[in-house]
Amino acid sequence: MSEFKSGFVTIIGETNAGKSTLLNYLTNEKVAITTFRPQTTRTAIKAILNLENAQIIFIDTPGIHEPQNKLGKTMIETAKEEAGEGDILLFLVDGTKKEIGKNETLLLEEIKSKKKPTILLINKIDLVSKEQIAKVITLYKDEYSFEAIIPISALKNKGREEVLKEIEKILKPGPMYYDIEEYTDQTQRQLVEEVIREKALKLLQEEVPHGLYMETEKMKRRKTKTGEAIYDIEVTIYCLKNSHKGIIIGKNGEMLKRIGQYARQDLEKMLQTKINLKLWVKVKEDWQNNEMILEKFKKKKK
Repeated sequence: MSEFKSGFVTIIGETNAGKSTLLNYLTNEKVAITTFRPQTTRTAIKAILNLENAQIIFIDTPGIHEPQNKLGKTMIETAKEEAGEGDILLFLVDGTKKEIGKNETLLLEEIKSKKKPTILLINKIDLVSKEQIAKVITLYKDEYSFEAIIPISALKNKGREEVLKEIEKILKPGPMYYDIEEYTDQTQRQLVEEVIREKALKLLQEEVPHGLYMETEKMKRRKTKTGEAIYDIEVTIYCLKNSHKGIIIGKNGEMLKRIGQYARQDLEKMLQTKINLKLWVKVKEDWQNNEMILEKFKKKKK
């Protein structure tokens, strides 16, 4: 039997490159929320994949973008810190792009400074021709000595086995860091908040989503009169403006009801129990620059 291997693999890339979709795809778990909107991931999320002779801890990081507030700066700091701590880097780029953009250039500089084994993943190959894929490979292959360059489609499930094979090849012998039943380092409260945020991101108008954050006020398990297990969960959705609050609630409360309905369906599957979910909406102006709130999104010191 071959020696057991383990290690941390950090996924980096520009915002909206598909990092969260890739994380879920590689681990076969719904760990990170995914939407079509940029800057969805706000903090580092770990997902654990157990193989026959290896344990891979993937780390999804916030996408690199031009920060507009302290929250944006915190997200970029987190991405850079995690890039420095991973044993291997997965650099995810959008295969539909014709040139290396400003944010990818910044990431290449980070990669060069960290000097970590790096695998380049060219995503969204289902949307482009083979000629376009070849052009993207040519663009990047002279920028850094990548361990491998792998065209993939995280959305269409193409390339997973090849990516895992390359990672296992690079990993060094090591211990099992997490119990075999664990698949993420997120708490149940964090998972609840992220599921609700995902539904809000998918349903709300353009101006609202980036001004939202969730706070779980109550999460208590009990039994009904018939002896059935149920979770009572109460979450406050904070937004930036009164006008946003009106949009989130919707006419006769219909929008908030839809967010809750879709979130409850996912949460019942995730927690494998009935959910009694209550959502509240409150205004907290300029929370994206509030240091106390931003602590929630900062990388936790070991």
